[in-house]
Amino acid sequence: MEPVLARYIWRHTRPQQLWILSVVALSMIPYFLSFDLPKQIISGPLQGKGFPDPTSTATMFRIAFDLPLVGHVVLFDGVALDRMQALLGLSIVFLLLVVVNGAFKFYINTYKGRLGERMLRRIRFELVDRVLRHGPSYFKRVKPAEVATMVKDEVEPLGGFIGDAFVLPLLLAGQALTALIFIVVQNHWLGIVATSVVTLQVLIIPKMRKRLLRLGRERQLTARELSGRVAEIVESINAIQTNDTSNWERAEIGARLARIFHIRYDLYQWKFLVKFLNNFLAQLTPFLFYLIGGYLVVKGRLDVGQLVAVIAAYKDLPGPLKDLIDWDQNRQDVQVKYAQVVEQFDVRDILPPESQALTTEPRPLGRPLAVENLTLIDETGARLLDSTSLAFRPGQTVAVVGTPGSGGEALVDALARVIWPTTGRVVAGSEDLQRLPQSVTGRRIAYAGPEAHLFAGSILENLVYGLKHAPVAEPIYDAAEARRRKWEMAEAMKAGNPVLDVRADWIDYRLAGVEDAGRLFDALEPLLETVGMAGDVFEIGLRTSIDPEHHLDIPPRVVAARAKLRRRMEELGMAELVIPFQEGAYNPEATVAENLLFGTATGPELETSTLAANPYLRGILETSGLDRRLYDLGFEVAENAVELFRDVAIDHSMLQQLSIAGEQDLQALRAIVQRRDGRDMDRADEADRRQLLQLAFAYIEPRLRFGLLDDDLMARIVEAREIFHADLPTPLANGLERYDSERFNRSATLLDNALFGRVGHHYSDASRRVTALVLEIFRELGLYRMVVGVGLRFGIGPGGRRVTLGLRQKINLARALLKRPDYLLLNRPLAALDGRVQEQILANVLAYRRSTGADGGVVWALSMPSLAKHFDRVIVFDGASLAEDGEYDDLVQTEGVLKRLVS
Repeated sequence: MEPVLARYIWRHTRPQQLWILSVVALSMIPYFLSFDLPKQIISGPLQGKGFPDPTSTATMFRIAFDLPLVGHVVLFDGVALDRMQALLGLSIVFLLLVVVNGAFKFYINTYKGRLGERMLRRIRFELVDRVLRHGPSYFKRVKPAEVATMVKDEVEPLGGFIGDAFVLPLLLAGQALTALIFIVVQNHWLGIVATSVVTLQVLIIPKMRKRLLRLGRERQLTARELSGRVAEIVESINAIQTNDTSNWERAEIGARLARIFHIRYDLYQWKFLVKFLNNFLAQLTPFLFYLIGGYLVVKGRLDVGQLVAVIAAYKDLPGPLKDLIDWDQNRQDVQVKYAQVVEQFDVRDILPPESQALTTEPRPLGRPLAVENLTLIDETGARLLDSTSLAFRPGQTVAVVGTPGSGGEALVDALARVIWPTTGRVVAGSEDLQRLPQSVTGRRIAYAGPEAHLFAGSILENLVYGLKHAPVAEPIYDAAEARRRKWEMAEAMKAGNPVLDVRADWIDYRLAGVEDAGRLFDALEPLLETVGMAGDVFEIGLRTSIDPEHHLDIPPRVVAARAKLRRRMEELGMAELVIPFQEGAYNPEATVAENLLFGTATGPELETSTLAANPYLRGILETSGLDRRLYDLGFEVAENAVELFRDVAIDHSMLQQLSIAGEQDLQALRAIVQRRDGRDMDRADEADRRQLLQLAFAYIEPRLRFGLLDDDLMARIVEAREIFHADLPTPLANGLERYDSERFNRSATLLDNALFGRVGHHYSDASRRVTALVLEIFRELGLYRMVVGVGLRFGIGPGGRRVTLGLRQKINLARALLKRPDYLLLNRPLAALDGRVQEQILANVLAYRRSTGADGGVVWALSMPSLAKHFDRVIVFDGASLAEDGEYDDLVQTEGVLKRLVS
């Protein structure tokens, strides 16, 4: 990367800089005239100079000058005007000069602002481009948050400076020099005064600001370190909370903040001292002008108009001068920032740009895949793999096993280019794998490791991520969108960005073995079964709510499935497993709130968390006398909870059933129980009433079994339900979707819509049995694929944190399989799953590879050595050294490392 920011800017914006510099130079002409015009107005029409009597006229606006070798040149003879006409004409010209100078400023500022934003866009893209080309060792040295901070925040000041880099100093220097020349032309003594003060400012202020630069650098570095530390806390929150080190973290963060505070406070003190001195020098000059200039006017050696013009001109001198000094400080500051960014991103182990060149037809991968005298050493100097040579034939399945911490895992990572060789090399045929473009290795080699790196988005987006190599179909735009796209492409080229369209279809369906998007599920369905995530995705889809307008086929089929499911459960004797919602009946498996509302909330007014504060519902409860009954029920639940957790550790699942968030809520309930006087609701404050009502609303008798719901209370709740719905205000009615056995409930999940009731808590395996039956019914009605499609569009959150580690590893493995690579490289990809599931998926994967006709190989580093029996060849490592290589049956018969590991 170019180490000097000014050279970087000039190299990429030279034509634009030359143009805007020419405009700036041109703008100095009207700028100078705007200084001279007030003097002409005061000395001419106002004081009468050139107008000896009221009827006299004078020639105005004459344009003439002397040229060498040419002589006196007259461009315009001028116009004869009387005193009032001259005043009016000069005033109009002054107004025109104001407009012209404003137009110049507007154009210059807009142009340089756009130029700066383009360059900021270029810099950010180049930094991200380099991140994409950095080698593995780079990411072991830096924190992701620090890289993100540099790209987002630390280069932000560069964008503001880039547009000013050459334009602003010329503009400001031109303005200051124009004003200074004008002052000298009017009177050399006043010119000497102005020049002396300006020189003093230029010499002193920049020197004082050097300390500001040093403090600014310290502030930037400490802020970056704080960002990285906060990100580290977020990533390590489980370790912090399980080790009770949160207060140490607070102390450590407090120390960092204290250091930042001291730096910033020192910065502010010095900053305002410099500002005070600069302002003092700026105000000293007008004092000298009034003193010296006034003396010269009194002595008749200076005209009043000249003095006024000088003072007016000086008013425009401190501003450009101060801005010029600020520009110089900003220049040094951004150069330091730029140098720090370059230092972080300009590293040696970086791939050349051509290795990631875009191509739609990559050349094939050479075979076999092999390592030659490969040695791997980590950054601590520990030897991961010791001088190993191996070849992996096409079509061969290879298991890699070894003692804990052995070189097998490092070998697989090296084959996938996750680790770069220390010595030796990895080859594909006769070519060094390190020199092959990623268009070859990224498509013909697939890798999955124990750390499933997923992206924020849906399950489907993460599955097809490995197919997004190049645009395969451009989007269709209307006329307005096409014009905008053309503008976007032009701007991208000017900013050095690619013109690739992210809205195009990037999925290479051929790589997945299908023709187009409509057939993608044909490739996904067997793949989901292979890695054991079909059931997971189906259940996610079942527990998701949908918008019927976007899924027109699903609602009527789910309503049909509802009736069929009820009939099938009656036929199988499973009717008691699900208690349906019925008009005029209380559903004991639903909460009190669900029985009161008899529907699902679509707005915030009737959500469970705010229900106790709803005035309409409270009025219904008071009218029916249920408020006291439910208050007492809530109090009984609170008493039971306090008693239940008095001497035992908190059971979080039990707390969730009680709708208690944790220890803090439990402490609040203890306080309510202790301060309540008897059972009188009238003596309780409003906050206690709401909390106990909220507790009552969440109560389910079969789940908690406190014996607090009798037939009479359930009947009264059903009666209150009818009153509630009878006069429900329109705003609340719009926020509630009532249960209807003949309609699809858009606010409920697909499973709730299918069940139209609640699974009973009397049977331990009820949920599993009901879900299995729902799957059977959905398959019969053609709903299975639709529900899986809904599940595939479930957002998994940043890093896939919304799903389990096991499902993340399955998604990662499925992503590797989907592109049907020549070589499938797997490094303990299912470590989070139990052994039985691992073996089943392993067998499925090998069978899937055979069924797809893949003629490449599989290299699998196993976490369970006994699974090596499924492979054609077994490679065994003892530490960093290769110990055994052969077939499983042969190796397990000898007294070697594999037999010891298996046993």
